[in-house]
Amino acid sequence: MEIPQIQSQLQSYRDQGLKLFTTSSFQTHSIVLLHILSRIDRSIPVYFINTGYHFPETITFRDEVANRFGLTVHDLYAEVPRNMQKDASGKLLFASDPDFCCHINKVQPLDSLLPKYDIWINGVRADQSAVRKAMKVEQPAKYGVKRFHPMLDWNSRMIEMYIKEHQLPRHPLEVQGYLSIGCEPCTRKFDPNMSEREARWFGLNKVECGLHTELISK
Repeated sequence: MEIPQIQSQLQSYRDQGLKLFTTSSFQTHSIVLLHILSRIDRSIPVYFINTGYHFPETITFRDEVANRFGLTVHDLYAEVPRNMQKDASGKLLFASDPDFCCHINKVQPLDSLLPKYDIWINGVRADQSAVRKAMKVEQPAKYGVKRFHPMLDWNSRMIEMYIKEHQLPRHPLEVQGYLSIGCEPCTRKFDPNMSEREARWFGLNKVECGLHTELISK
């Protein structure tokens, strides 16, 4: 969607009295949507799913972007403490069952938030994965919430052009070779033989955490 279209759609939601929020992982490609929203409506709350496993650089970058764009960022946490996130043998879940780890640390916290809102503004792009390619600009989620995907038809080249045009900051780990940055235990530097999102769960047949598979209706 073009920026005027995004603005028009957000205004339409507002005119209907709907409550909006957005989520962000605060990677370099994520801040394009945040910048656009900051120019349209800074009152939209931004939620950061804080798993407790993020790189320190991601937390620093989150705060930098929030301050620079004038955004209000809220952290979401798992209900299960990290020291209890272990399997029957005592092994940490991110090592033994990454799907369940993502469910506890990402899906469940957002699942608890959804009933408080009507519109979830989400920055997924169709060029990121097969799952996302099948999505629509507007799509139902749980509890009667509607997902709004304004960046769905953007591609990585458009993202880069926007970042350069507006001189937006970049995640500090990019210069070290990290292009898709998730939790520190699972993320690896990008390798030309892998897709971008494979770096988020190195060595696993996994490219989604569950937010875009469990909290969406087709």
